[in-house]
Amino acid sequence: MASELKHSQVIALPNHPSLHAHEYRQVVIGLQGQTEFELSGRGSLVGPGQGCLVSESELHAFSGVGQNEILVINLPESVLHGELSMKDKVERLFARDAYFQLDSQAQTLVKALTSEMIANPHDVMLGRACADTLLCVMERHFREQIAPRRHGHRLNMDIIDLYIRQHISRKISVAQLAGSVFLAESQFHQLFKSQVGVTPHQYVLKKRFELAQELLSTSELNLAQISDSCGFASQSGFTSAFTRAFGVSPSRFRQQH
Repeated sequence: MASELKHSQVIALPNHPSLHAHEYRQVVIGLQGQTEFELSGRGSLVGPGQGCLVSESELHAFSGVGQNEILVINLPESVLHGELSMKDKVERLFARDAYFQLDSQAQTLVKALTSEMIANPHDVMLGRACADTLLCVMERHFREQIAPRRHGHRLNMDIIDLYIRQHISRKISVAQLAGSVFLAESQFHQLFKSQVGVTPHQYVLKKRFELAQELLSTSELNLAQISDSCGFASQSGFTSAFTRAFGVSPSRFRQQH
């Protein structure tokens, strides 16, 4: 994303799509606004406190959405050479899902460290120290989240609901939801069904319908706009799904409410 490779940098992405790959790993953390990434065919919006892990030689697309700012940590082999402890941490970090959501404590740390980096953009040692600190915290935090709980693991539905709200206009995969709470997809699916009583797909669809009902009742958006806002592939698909779910068409529902 920059001609001169730095260990860490705070940048804004252009609003036009770009596509490339590089021979080193990269950690991206959203700071302000939103950016859009597509890794191995999986797209996701990355907002503040969210991020993604880009593997070496992985072709990925990216673009900014309006005003945006991200923290990029570049991890070429030369940076990790001779640092077995850090190399092990990076290996464990990249063994998880590509998309992730940081908790409030980690987000506070990101803000504090990036503020120092922005205030001292030419201090290479500071940038390296801040990036290393974040990598260590992320790897430890994710490891603790994934570790089995003696008394069972309960999903934090507040984090999951926040992720759904932030991405509801787009396709949301089970892998992305699992990444928001630092779990493997198979483990997440099983826990979700056991705790919530429905599959993740059914739950996301329920949230889309709830938003559609709210927009039909309180907004002047047309059906095409509501369909798009709620993440349906087409207006006709939205109308069919809504009618099956509620026994009335979106237009009739709007008239009744």
